[in-house]
Amino acid sequence: MELYQGIILGILQGLTEFLPVSSSGHLVLGQMFFGMTQSQLIFDISVHVGTLLAVLVVYAADILAMLSSLSGFFSKAVHFKPVAHLVKEDNHLQMAGLIVMASIPTAVIGLVLKQFEQILFSSEVLVGFMLILTGTILWLSRNYYYNENKQQKFGIKKALFIGVTQGLAVIPGISRSGSTIAAGMVMGLDRHNAAKFSFLLSIPAIVGAEMLGLKDILTEGLIIDTVTLYATIVSFITGLIALKILLRLVHSGRFHLFAPYCWLLGSLVLLSKII
Repeated sequence: MELYQGIILGILQGLTEFLPVSSSGHLVLGQMFFGMTQSQLIFDISVHVGTLLAVLVVYAADILAMLSSLSGFFSKAVHFKPVAHLVKEDNHLQMAGLIVMASIPTAVIGLVLKQFEQILFSSEVLVGFMLILTGTILWLSRNYYYNENKQQKFGIKKALFIGVTQGLAVIPGISRSGSTIAAGMVMGLDRHNAAKFSFLLSIPAIVGAEMLGLKDILTEGLIIDTVTLYATIVSFITGLIALKILLRLVHSGRFHLFAPYCWLLGSLVLLSKII
């Protein structure tokens, strides 16, 4: 892979990981455009680490608060001290618990779909159809911009539904951020908390996927070349910018404006296979 190709793909990953247009779909299309027919597993893992770092930076305060709450909970639990009041009163502890619960269906669906990754990540037609589906989801989400005073109680069942949605977003062309934020709003979350839960939920999902990928390449030796290093740095910087842009759009109620782009790109991909 040439340096310019790596940087372009790093930018694609950084922008599309958070903008609701499917990073996996764009990476597949980008690699096909450059004629890359062989697996780019180490590269893909590295650029995803770059975007993971962007999430950690933006949500550092929330992550530290959850870790502190979890530490306090387990510290009291192992010493057989009362913890029921913590579960009821500590919002950060509740959020951490919901993330764990939502990650279960994500992991199960992800492991099942991993068995079909050669098919899923080699079909431009599938990417085209899924991009059109993503656009439709985004457009329909405009009907669910709940105000804070209409927010419904967020519990395990709703978290599980969002987790299932995230699991299905393994399919290239389905936007993880787009589908999970939309699912959160459908479940009654206001758009601010739907976005926060979506991106916090992405952390264990990305870490889990990276660990599985590392397992597959450890036998071959882990070598990160200069191109991959630069692409990872670029994916972090562009990911940080894209995440902040998306949060502004979600908070201002303009999340659905990415729908026409997904429809257009999906249609162009399908037309390219017909003509």
